[in-house]
Amino acid sequence: MKMTKQLPALRQAGLTMLVLNSIVAAASDPLLDSWMTTGHGRYARVFATDADRLSGNATTTWSGQTLPAYAGVQQVAFTADWVYVKTSSLGFHTLGPWYNNAAHTAPFPNWPRNQLSTYRFPRTPTVTASKTLTGLGGLGTFVDGVTLFDGRDGQTWTGTAESPMGTGSWERDAWINEGVTFDPAQAHQENTGNYHYHANPLALRHLLGDHVTQDPTTRIYSESTAPVTRHSPILGWVRDGYPIYGPYGFSDPTNAASPVRRMVSGYQLRNGGLGTDNLAVTGRASIPAWATRLGMAAQTGPAVSATYPLGRYMQDKAYMGDLINPATGKAFVPGVDFDLDEENGRFCVTPEFPGGTYAYFVAIEADGSPRFPYLLGRAFHGNPTGTASALTGSETFHFNGSTNLVEQSRIDAVAPGTDEVTLVWDSLEGGTYRVETSRDLKSWSTFGSLLPAATSASETRTNIAPANPKPDASFFRVTRTALAAYDSTGGGNTGGGGGGGGAGQPLTAVNPTVGDRGTTITVIFSLGGMTPPANIAPSSATLGTIVGTSIVRNGNNVSARFVLPANTVPGAVTASVVFPGPPGMGNVTFSLANGFTVR
Repeated sequence: MKMTKQLPALRQAGLTMLVLNSIVAAASDPLLDSWMTTGHGRYARVFATDADRLSGNATTTWSGQTLPAYAGVQQVAFTADWVYVKTSSLGFHTLGPWYNNAAHTAPFPNWPRNQLSTYRFPRTPTVTASKTLTGLGGLGTFVDGVTLFDGRDGQTWTGTAESPMGTGSWERDAWINEGVTFDPAQAHQENTGNYHYHANPLALRHLLGDHVTQDPTTRIYSESTAPVTRHSPILGWVRDGYPIYGPYGFSDPTNAASPVRRMVSGYQLRNGGLGTDNLAVTGRASIPAWATRLGMAAQTGPAVSATYPLGRYMQDKAYMGDLINPATGKAFVPGVDFDLDEENGRFCVTPEFPGGTYAYFVAIEADGSPRFPYLLGRAFHGNPTGTASALTGSETFHFNGSTNLVEQSRIDAVAPGTDEVTLVWDSLEGGTYRVETSRDLKSWSTFGSLLPAATSASETRTNIAPANPKPDASFFRVTRTALAAYDSTGGGNTGGGGGGGGAGQPLTAVNPTVGDRGTTITVIFSLGGMTPPANIAPSSATLGTIVGTSIVRNGNNVSARFVLPANTVPGAVTASVVFPGPPGMGNVTFSLANGFTVR
């Protein structure tokens, strides 16, 4: 008997297009059926360096992720109104590496971490009269479970300088300013480890067969140079319940028989071309009309210079629907001169929606490079009622995978004229399995030895059965007997927290570690894990319940002054430093339990 432990690797059986197999019978619904689940039992993997990428040396644990985490979508559930998706936000492709400079000599400080979050999406999208601005953080989820961000990097011009927490109407463009930190998939992670795309998700599109190739030697993705022959697949879902497709759609939005071509963004750089003003000449004296319509305040931005080059801000781009075509003297025409509206979508027919739907599209240039506004415009098309939301218990599961998997085995083949049977079953990476045989379905005996835990996502095991009993006179069953330690709660290990704000980070040292009651001391906290960007200042420092003052950050060290009251209860306390996270994502706390002792 040949026994094959079939792990759900992405390359298993040569699969490139991955389709959800519904466990619960339900009417065809793209919001349910488009999620990638074939790789749900596979550990997420990272290339830590370029050398690792070139050699194929991927790891399942890394800085901040001390236990393996299962990749991608773990569960899909639904009610009459909502679809819920639980995900680690770690893609099925190998993530990384990340660098802080184009020469790849300075490592990027942030590492991805298992988020293990659940998001819900409305099954019936609605559109309101006024548009809702996109916020920082997750705006939706790609079908591989990776988070979708908008085109900003979180920094704005305050009137005198750029600030990561500032308010202003000149917002920095993530692709222009942070693109150097993206991995070959064109994704990276912020300080809480939420791996996400701001622009063209190359690795996902490659997995889905959407006109992207990958060099087998360098493992670098690029847009295919072959002719485009089919409509892009659904890549993800936005909080308003509308899908986001790859860059290719039907040339006629109402005709599925029309040729497929690249969807053209509706935005143009304000460089004097195509009827725009030239900010290099006029200065950033006004925000564009689309920003005014969204309620952004009038503001003068910094002059175009080497420090603040043209294209640095989202507001350096104008919407073509507001412009006059200098070649015709008339307004540009949507569907003729460009395809996508202010939110980076259009109403059209698609393979999944033959009756039509509003859909967002990935915006790219003719050479495949990202084009503004990349994934979404600065506002949602529909009402973004989808949120992070835990399951309530009233939902029906459409897919229940990862460690909830109930392994199913089947006889794949019986070799003619021999006693060789191929037994195949779905499994989890890290799982240990026992194969048993029976002649009567009552008495079972272990066949061969216990199969130890797998060490890769495509590992197979083969054993040859004895001549007797004959395969056609035997029954087989497979049981998972153990599962290796894995990150079951998010936050990097079994003791970690969930995704988003509030994620815990370590302090590697506290100096001094002891202080006497009735004295005033200065304590230095050394940050570990994923440290915030250097320009982010801590909001507080504490020793137990004692709050510090005069807090100063110097690189990965934070100093604070503490007055230790004479009546303080002596003993060990937790030392903590808190940093503000991105808006809407909570704070980030660095702590060391029993890190300081009051005596």
